[in-house]
Amino acid sequence: MLTHSVSERTAHFLALEENFGAHNYHPLPVVLEKGEGVFVYDIDGKRYYDFLSGYSAVNQGHCHPKIIKALVDQAQKLTLTSRAFYNNLLGSYEKMITQLFGYDKVLPMNTGVEAVETAIKLARRWGYSNKGIAENKARIVVCEDNFHGRTSTVISFSTDPSSYKNFGPFMTGFDVVPYNNLQAIEAAFQNNEVAAILVEPIQGEAGVVVPDENYLQGIRTLCDEYNVLFIADEIQTGLCRTGKMLACDHANVHPDILILGKALSGGTVPVSAVLCDDEIMLNIKPGEHGSTYGGNPLACAVAIASLEVLQKEDMAKNAEDMGALLREELAKLNSPFIQTIRGKGLLNAIVIKHSNSDAAWELCLELKENGLLAKPTHGDKIRFAPPLLITKEQILECVTIIQQSLKILA
Repeated sequence: MLTHSVSERTAHFLALEENFGAHNYHPLPVVLEKGEGVFVYDIDGKRYYDFLSGYSAVNQGHCHPKIIKALVDQAQKLTLTSRAFYNNLLGSYEKMITQLFGYDKVLPMNTGVEAVETAIKLARRWGYSNKGIAENKARIVVCEDNFHGRTSTVISFSTDPSSYKNFGPFMTGFDVVPYNNLQAIEAAFQNNEVAAILVEPIQGEAGVVVPDENYLQGIRTLCDEYNVLFIADEIQTGLCRTGKMLACDHANVHPDILILGKALSGGTVPVSAVLCDDEIMLNIKPGEHGSTYGGNPLACAVAIASLEVLQKEDMAKNAEDMGALLREELAKLNSPFIQTIRGKGLLNAIVIKHSNSDAAWELCLELKENGLLAKPTHGDKIRFAPPLLITKEQILECVTIIQQSLKILA
């Protein structure tokens, strides 16, 4: 396997994590200490383009001044009350986000997978209270190659062995169908005990798999016909990443339950949200679901600022334009090692074609050497997802870096 030398300082920090941290990640050998806009800097002062953006948590760019100001100002006033009391920011945040996305209510949580768990509970409760499904019989349809997190419930319907192997026993009540297959969904909906379908508008972790244009609209139609809730996991695809505020907006689809996270805080503190209308949300009563940190004033302040930045700086339009340019320029490389280029907006991926199974990893190591950080997923796929404020000149420079780095595979 190809290796690159690291500085003595970098080796020190790598050793600390190796010796004292859990081995549940396999990071690139780079130690970062500063971020600004589309760039991050390592402990030796080297600058890199960030083409992962914290898995789309940093859509607004690293340390966006307006978001950081909101964070610092609020941190000096009040950070946490718990939901045992009211605070002066939660209501304003709830009004803003529900009106922006067109829902009656929002349930604030922290991490993305907490929001997924919340959506599952809401869908089941709705199935019993509204659809009349017999108690403990509700089912939720999910898709192959999904990634919704790694809690015990969520890995129960994963099809990735690295997520579920030797972590059982698993929770029941999920039916797995192929992604991008409306016929399979309709077949699953024949069971009247199906309460909801949970789907990523674009499968990010699977390698940026973009479904057919009629897929999301087809799901919406089937859900309406069979009285099934449409749950859209837009944790990675939402908040301007794909060239619209939501990936579902490309198909003019309004999910029954919308899950948001990641860029909702611009990469500062964990903030997630579940949005739906009263018919679904108000089935949960006081004491039946919650979170100590959910809806904390610090999170509300940064979420408001994060949403304002996305809108006022028109990041959706820039993501659309720069994403199209990136895919166009990558295609011009005509590299024999790039089998596929796919994506929407600035959520993109390339599939590496090479006899060496470690080729994608080795390419990412070479990209790092040349000043661009990206990470493989599922072996042969590399996501290219820079912050949404990237410019045309920067895109062109990054494509030159990619072109230069591809030579390592020759």
